[in-house]
Amino acid sequence: MADSSAQQRQRIIQAITARFGLANAPSEAALEQLSGELVHAEALLDMLEHSSHRRWTDRPVDQSLLHVLFAAALAAPSKSDLQQADIIQVRDRSKVQALTDLIPDMPWISQAPVVLVFCGNNRRIRQIGEWRGKPFVNDHLDHFMNAAVDAGIVMAQFIRAAEAVGLRTVPISAMRNDCAATSEILGLPDAVFPVAGLCVGYPIDTGRIIPRLALDVTVHTDTFSEENLQEKIDAYDQRRHEVLPLRRQRHPDLYEDVGFNGWSEDKARHYSVPERADFGDFIRNKKFSLR
Repeated sequence: MADSSAQQRQRIIQAITARFGLANAPSEAALEQLSGELVHAEALLDMLEHSSHRRWTDRPVDQSLLHVLFAAALAAPSKSDLQQADIIQVRDRSKVQALTDLIPDMPWISQAPVVLVFCGNNRRIRQIGEWRGKPFVNDHLDHFMNAAVDAGIVMAQFIRAAEAVGLRTVPISAMRNDCAATSEILGLPDAVFPVAGLCVGYPIDTGRIIPRLALDVTVHTDTFSEENLQEKIDAYDQRRHEVLPLRRQRHPDLYEDVGFNGWSEDKARHYSVPERADFGDFIRNKKFSLR
């Protein structure tokens, strides 16, 4: 049974507060004035209450349901109707294990009922040009970006569709940790590249909302602004720590214990060590010039 309008409004307020902080939450009165616009609030709530999941029940996901979800995902907007996104469902469990072995700190990938890899595909457009006798003259960075963004949009739409039918997911950007090996396992030809993996299944638990940066950090009006950014990041560190304290400090072999290990400290450490530094070479070897 669907929640009443008042219950839906309260859930929206609670979800935005949990995610972005109390200062970012709309008032009950403001939401009541939007009652007409919020007629589909359940869809909004699915998005606001989204959480990633890494543990699933043994219930299989019906292939016919996946077929519908693939259709929903690939109905997403596509740059200039180029349709440069592909989805690979990895059904061969030996291949799933091979992909998992490339990411040793994520053994739960092999336990997911469904493993998908979303790919950017610039190959079809090049092939079409050859078949129609037209030159392909757009071999530059923007064309790579078009394919990558298309794949990301399709994955986001698949997540929304999956959640609408009770499934839960977790994206795996680490599929790019060893792109050459991933590409070989999946048989990806030139001009086709992995953007991210996605584990899918019926969840064991309800998950939890992970706090994000306040909206006044990431939403701008007219011009980009970094006003009081450090203070806002510090405040976010504290707010997130209250809900989700980090259990260990990243790269203890490189850095001393700092006492308070907030989100910003963790991310500063994260990007102080090279990660996927060979990705550009991999993409160039896939016949993208990136110029």
